[in-house]
Amino acid sequence: MIENTAQKTGESSRELPARIVIPPIRGEMVHLRPATVEDLPRLDELDAFYGASKITGKDAAAERALVHAWVRRSVAWTNGQQPAESGVGDPESRRTVAWAILTDADHDDDGEFDAPTPNKVIGMIFLIDVDGWSRSARIQVILGRDYRGRGYSRDAMPRVMTFGFAPQPAGLGMHRIWVGVPEKNSRSNSVYRSLGFVPSGVSRDALWDTENNKYQDLIVMDTLVDEYDPIRSLDAFGMHVFEDNPGVKEALSAREHSLAIRQTVDLGDGETAVGESEHSGETPAGEPKREDHMNEAEPAAGESTGRPHPANAGASGESEPESNWPYGQSERKTSKDAWWRTLGRGRKRDTEGK
Repeated sequence: MIENTAQKTGESSRELPARIVIPPIRGEMVHLRPATVEDLPRLDELDAFYGASKITGKDAAAERALVHAWVRRSVAWTNGQQPAESGVGDPESRRTVAWAILTDADHDDDGEFDAPTPNKVIGMIFLIDVDGWSRSARIQVILGRDYRGRGYSRDAMPRVMTFGFAPQPAGLGMHRIWVGVPEKNSRSNSVYRSLGFVPSGVSRDALWDTENNKYQDLIVMDTLVDEYDPIRSLDAFGMHVFEDNPGVKEALSAREHSLAIRQTVDLGDGETAVGESEHSGETPAGEPKREDHMNEAEPAAGESTGRPHPANAGASGESEPESNWPYGQSERKTSKDAWWRTLGRGRKRDTEGK
């Protein structure tokens, strides 16, 4: 998907490619295609900028201007046009990738398509501030007023993030994807948490609240490539994994590799425990038996296997409150301590990109 025409010297270049081919992406309820300038009037028809102050922290006029600029930057990148601010290859120049969100779903089962006509645009999704040097990007979704709160964001975002994190040429090769959430936008905050984002900081008084005529904080949330599990994010909400989507095969391969290594390490720990027990001849008083340790190490029922989602996805019971929440506080590990970083592929920060 990536046509990297940048010159490389010695080590791998951190410059963004001069041109990008934006791939179509298939979802459960939506499908995505590259956004065009011709799609922009549709957003006004959808009243997509309604409530922008609460959702993004900007008023409707400012949000409209930003979205128009993002789409034009995305189109320029696909055409191989250099950023206007620089006539040379700037490794820190920021790019944008824009998709139009279309749906032919009947979400409320009333026998009619959710959109006025099938395959009609209902919003857009963006990867903006794409930074080749830090391999970071910000994700943003905009939906028509009548298409919010129906699960379209949960369907589209994990698939776009999978493309963003996938190594080149399958994806953008990002290390970090982040979002900025106004402090009063608690609804989006919970959606982002369900997708694996965690708060990483607060920019104090970073936004102007036009409704209340005062400044408000901007909550920064992010996730890293070795923390994010796109398969689990989809599986937890009963959505299918489409292997033909960009970056999915790479995500499945990496996940299977990490799980296999984890199982090997667990088995190795078990063998060590057996050897120690045989050597001593008895279990020390007050210590649990080996069977207890093995039971603790077994994965919880319903844990995602990383395989394509079956047709009856989402039919699991509700025995545990956290079972439908893909990233519970008790399970999440920070990037520094994540087992798949320390055990998975022997990744070293100081040799990244070589």
